[in-house]
Amino acid sequence: MDPERAVPERSGTSQQAGSAAPSSRPGDVATSPSGRDGGRATHAAYAAARRHRWLLGPALLLLAIVVVRAFLVTPFGIPSESMQDTLLIGDRILVSRTTAPADLQRGDIIVFDASQAFNLRVPERGIVQTLVEAVESLAGKGQPTDYVKRIIGLPGDRVRCCSADGRLEVNGDAVSEPYVAPGQKPSALTFDVAVPADRFWVMGDNRGSSSDSRAHLGDPGGGMVPGDDIIGKVWVRYWPLGRLGSVDQGQIASVPRNGE
Repeated sequence: MDPERAVPERSGTSQQAGSAAPSSRPGDVATSPSGRDGGRATHAAYAAARRHRWLLGPALLLLAIVVVRAFLVTPFGIPSESMQDTLLIGDRILVSRTTAPADLQRGDIIVFDASQAFNLRVPERGIVQTLVEAVESLAGKGQPTDYVKRIIGLPGDRVRCCSADGRLEVNGDAVSEPYVAPGQKPSALTFDVAVPADRFWVMGDNRGSSSDSRAHLGDPGGGMVPGDDIIGKVWVRYWPLGRLGSVDQGQIASVPRNGE
């Protein structure tokens, strides 16, 4: 008979030698080998958790950074001279993601995904490359398709270059642009465009060295930036320290909406 299935006899006779009877003494607990293994496993897991609890702080900090970057502010670095002298190569900026496209104004500097507006090819990325870029983005390195430009035309505007005195025209009014790099013309390329609903006409401040809406007039969408592709509005420059501070948005003088 299997000893683990044996039960005590109910008669008054003495139990056979070798039979197993459970102890009736209070507090006695039978401990099986599997129970001892389970206790050791629990203790080992607890010890491992204590050894790695220092990771909790950095993990929470990383989570906070990801949340802030996704919903509030995002760092970016300036890789080209297209926004000189407002933004220089190597400047690092924070971009506010809380400004809705409907709240943007002419003269605002924005960062946007140009893949659709400028008909850019988006390179395929593997898992490793995606993870590397995610880590790099925490330090302000954007995607190759992320551009920074200034809004010149809002949805519904008509933007033309140039007026009789050589200035840019918005809805028939010649506008002054103090942010344009010294010695630069408003545009060497003549154009006359109507900005569709929920699209924006953007240009760099360094007009002679900026690939902006003008360079993509022949592309689908005519170089206009969809509101949904706008990442955010440039808020502050945090590097270099000598240029620390808010970025002058250089608001264009108020002109009426097209048709008003």
